[in-house]
Amino acid sequence: QLEVEVTDISGKTIDGPVRLDISVIDQNDNRPMFKEGPYVGHVMEGSPTGTTVMRMTAFDADDSSTDNALLRYNILKQTPMKPSPNMFYIDPEKGDIVTVVSPVLLDRETMETPKYELVIEAKDMGGLDVGLTGTATATILIDDKNDHPPEFTKKEFQATVKEGVTGVIVNLTVGDRDDPATGAWRAVYTIINGNPGQSFEIHTNPQTNEGMLSVVKPLDYEISAFHTLLIKVENEDPLIPDIAYGPSSTATVQITVEDVNEGPVFHPNPMTVTKQENIPIGSVVLTVNATDPDTLQHQTIRYSVYKDPAGWLEINPTNGTIGTTAILDRESPHVQNNIYTALFLAIDSGNPPATGTGTLHITLEDVNDNVPSLYPTLAKVCDDAKDLRVVVLGASDKDLHPNTDPFKFELSKQSGPEKLWRITKLNDTHAQVILLQNLKKANYNIPISVTDSGKPPLTNNTELKLQVCSCKKSKMDCSATDALHISMTLTLLSLFSLFCKSFP
Repeated sequence: QLEVEVTDISGKTIDGPVRLDISVIDQNDNRPMFKEGPYVGHVMEGSPTGTTVMRMTAFDADDSSTDNALLRYNILKQTPMKPSPNMFYIDPEKGDIVTVVSPVLLDRETMETPKYELVIEAKDMGGLDVGLTGTATATILIDDKNDHPPEFTKKEFQATVKEGVTGVIVNLTVGDRDDPATGAWRAVYTIINGNPGQSFEIHTNPQTNEGMLSVVKPLDYEISAFHTLLIKVENEDPLIPDIAYGPSSTATVQITVEDVNEGPVFHPNPMTVTKQENIPIGSVVLTVNATDPDTLQHQTIRYSVYKDPAGWLEINPTNGTIGTTAILDRESPHVQNNIYTALFLAIDSGNPPATGTGTLHITLEDVNDNVPSLYPTLAKVCDDAKDLRVVVLGASDKDLHPNTDPFKFELSKQSGPEKLWRITKLNDTHAQVILLQNLKKANYNIPISVTDSGKPPLTNNTELKLQVCSCKKSKMDCSATDALHISMTLTLLSLFSLFCKSFP
């Protein structure tokens, strides 16, 4: 659109302005262009003739109201050209690509390749020879459907496994003509017979599609030396309705179990027995029983000690009788919660021999075999003390009730006409020593006996060392400046009590 006017030489308007419309007539100078690529379509194998695969659309910059932009589509080339050179047709006006072969020919498994490439031409001028053209490549993929069941490569597989072991024993191979990238190819295996004890499992190897048959519960040769499994294979995806699994989708596996020399087994294990501590050396504790699972080999068994922490036991190698070689002591550090634990071996006569381990728990009943002990054994007091309660004594016993408290506290006989101290019971486990008068600075030994409540009771004669010290300005001086105030009789009694121990 222009505005035109006429002026004289001085610039004065003579005529106008008037509008001048210039119409530009379109010339076919633009080729059709495919701008939306890449173009990829999918069609399921076996699809009916006339199934639409995809649409191709080109663009022409010329005037859409003229034939300069009136496009027509055509297939220039198909690669590959089998099984038919004309597998597809394109609607000249819409650009829709459809199948033109029968469903039988559209079979992915019989094709050279499941991928076809079509060179598509778009021509303007309504497809006339004078029209300009543009091309693009359409890739068409033939998608797989599950129209082939998996089939075992043979009807019977063989496997050998040693008893007592687990793991993969055989790989079952199958063939499937469907696409390996799909669930139509991936195999699912099932054991349908011969596995009542659930001793076997089968899983699919995702790379090879093989069935990995494994033993998950150890097999026993003596129970069964042979197993026969019936296994079926299916696909993850269901088969199409007119296809079914056939006899080739099942196979048998013959499994041979090899005998292995197994170790003897103790019955029961662990073994438990209750005995009093301090039973005589040579006493029988228990006769163990171990049997050999290899019943068909008729082997003999010998016994031996494996772990005996305190060295208290022995075992007869032929009949399994366990006896004591030392005194059993409930108070030993090797006894935990009144239980002593030892391990024994049963060894068969196989080649090589096999070994089984048995555990023995001996519960030890308490016997009154420990005298009570007294604490503390040293006390200090000032020579001018007003409070003559010297010390509170406690007693303890390694035995168990009723062989411990209540304890009986007594003073041994005091020499001389004067009584210097006395002992008073406070409760079942404690007593108090009281001076009857102030004593001069010296060291004194107070003979004390403490008796437990066992039957018969045990008594411990011991001495409390009493230091009478001088105390000045809150400082205690306990250096012994005077002679020891104790009679020879008490000294002998004290020495005797240190070296003597009473037994029931």
